[in-house]
Amino acid sequence: MSRIGRMPIAIPAGVTVTIAENNEVTVKGPKGTLVRELPVEMSIKEEDGHIVVTRPNDLKKMKSLHGLTRTLIHNMIQGVTEGYAKVLEINGVGYRAQKQGKKLVLSLGYSHPVEMEDPEGIETVLEGQNKITVKGISKEKVGQYAAEIRDKRRPEPYKGKGIKYADEVIRRKVGKTGKK
Repeated sequence: MSRIGRMPIAIPAGVTVTIAENNEVTVKGPKGTLVRELPVEMSIKEEDGHIVVTRPNDLKKMKSLHGLTRTLIHNMIQGVTEGYAKVLEINGVGYRAQKQGKKLVLSLGYSHPVEMEDPEGIETVLEGQNKITVKGISKEKVGQYAAEIRDKRRPEPYKGKGIKYADEVIRRKVGKTGKK
């Protein structure tokens, strides 16, 4: 039995969970509302302040969907109560970020500034000129947008210049050595 799938999800105070047909789960909380269609094969029930996910049989596909479904609901509940945030750091001479309204303008050593529009439900906050915090209630959207920002200039292994996650470790390489 899936260890994660078996665990009941506690519903915190101030959060309402609605399960419609076709397993469309709506989670309302203090930070907003998230709606997601989950696999129809799983049965999702609300029992005395907890959500319980059960699977119909022990086929391999059902086992893998069981843990996934439970985790997705848990992430939605955590999103509407606490929210999610990813921190990115910009390293490099002349590399910087600026905010212009809902636009994020990045100077990354290209001949042009890179402009990125914040997606709906996601906000970017700057600390100084080289720290970007991506915040939102959807874990998936926060992670995706942070990855898109990082893709504009990935960290390189020789000098470590580029955009990296705050908790990411860059494997450094030794440069060329000249002949003597």
